Amino acid sequence: MEDKDILIMKDIVKTFPGVKALKGVELNVKYGEIHALMGENGAGKSTLMKCLIGIHPPTSGQIYFEGNQIENYSTAEALKMGIAMIHQELSPVEHRSIMENIWLGREPKTKLGLVDHKKMYEMTKDVLKLIDFNEDPKTLMVSLTVANMQMIEIAKALSYNAKLIIMDEPTSALTNKEIDQLFSIMKRLRESGKSIIYISHKLEEIFEISDRVTIYRDGQFIGSKPTSDITTPELIKMMVGRDVNEMFPKVVCDIGDVKMEVKDLSLGRKFNNVSFTVRKGEILGIAGLVGAGRTEVIETIFGIRHKSSGQILIDGKEVRISTPADAKRNKMALLTEDRRITGIIPMLSVLQNVMIASISKYIKKTGLLNHKQAIQDTNEFVKAISIKTPSIYQKVENLSGGNQQKVLVARWLLTNPEILFLDEPTRGIDVGAKAEIHRLITNLAGQGKSIIMVSSELPEVMGMSDRIMIMHAGKVTGIIENTKELTQEEIMSYATGQTTKTA
Repeated sequence: MEDKDILIMKDIVKTFPGVKALKGVELNVKYGEIHALMGENGAGKSTLMKCLIGIHPPTSGQIYFEGNQIENYSTAEALKMGIAMIHQELSPVEHRSIMENIWLGREPKTKLGLVDHKKMYEMTKDVLKLIDFNEDPKTLMVSLTVANMQMIEIAKALSYNAKLIIMDEPTSALTNKEIDQLFSIMKRLRESGKSIIYISHKLEEIFEISDRVTIYRDGQFIGSKPTSDITTPELIKMMVGRDVNEMFPKVVCDIGDVKMEVKDLSLGRKFNNVSFTVRKGEILGIAGLVGAGRTEVIETIFGIRHKSSGQILIDGKEVRISTPADAKRNKMALLTEDRRITGIIPMLSVLQNVMIASISKYIKKTGLLNHKQAIQDTNEFVKAISIKTPSIYQKVENLSGGNQQKVLVARWLLTNPEILFLDEPTRGIDVGAKAEIHRLITNLAGQGKSIIMVSSELPEVMGMSDRIMIMHAGKVTGIIENTKELTQEEIMSYATGQTTKTA
């Protein structure tokens, strides 16, 4: 069955009011293969998958599953046919057990019509064995890690006897060890004849795990190739329609005096005695595994969390920062880790999202808002950092992930900061937008801004930073100069606590 297609999607068109999201695209997936979908945000990947699982019926085109044409079906009917999707944003019923989450709405019943908990427990154990997951079925979902919640979603898909499983950005919040565990499960599913459609912006993952890759751009089908037959530059060019020669366009900037010094900063059990400096025009990268304390450090400096002890000095003078408002007064800005949860306000416009952190500067003496100035400033930033939007009145939820991230950058640049904290600045955005964000970061350093950048992607840390601070288990294990001789293995040695050195 290896060379037979389990799924054929032909000439798929999807039109929304005023927008043609898919322009006659195609997708062929074979039995027992991991098939990657690639493309920039807005390329049409998610829309195509929503057509496949019955959320948005295609405007025109044909879908064949296991040789049969399927049409006018719901998501429930797609599941019955064997098509399941694990969404990027997991939504478990957190205060219910694993077994209740897996069999929600289709619990086994006793002869009296009551839920048969004993049978449900045994059924859950059986389905968890398929993925070598040994957690007690009675364990509450709220106690699980994100990685384990994803394992439960895979088990749930298998409980429907899914033959085709769609995974949308499944590794965005996982550690390297958890990614290895997920890939091991995916390979076993492939060996058992299951087919997987894999959506990710992480190029290294695509080359590691997928058998074939299909590329879309601007709602159009660009091409499909065996992963082994395509190079990274070729894949990027197919995705963005141009060569992206400089993924990390770091330029040499004039690095000035120390702008901020952090001395022996501690936060309970989260991190201890963190000390470092950052200079004007410098990009200080912060690396480390998930749970190392990187985000907690910058949130504490910014006043979101309250330090247990330590000092923060700006331009040589100690400052007291108890709230984000204090941080803003000290010319700080923070781009948070998760733009969806702690960044954008989805239902508001680009204009409102950009001006919200600077709203006090637009209030006239009369108490009214100076809309004209706010509109002018927002338009200037939209142009300066190339935010792709029909207008500044467009709802920000309708923009691609990369453009949403740029809106947040514009929001903070409008406050005229001198110190910028960037927490995972390119997470979940496509390769073209990543290059643009990287160019923006290095331009800001060139303007003399001091930048502290947290990233889980070692190529990003190494490609953008002047120095790198590495953390492990709440402690700084190394502060090293970023030289051409520096390797990922060396950084990982610090990140796992095997090597310790500060400078």
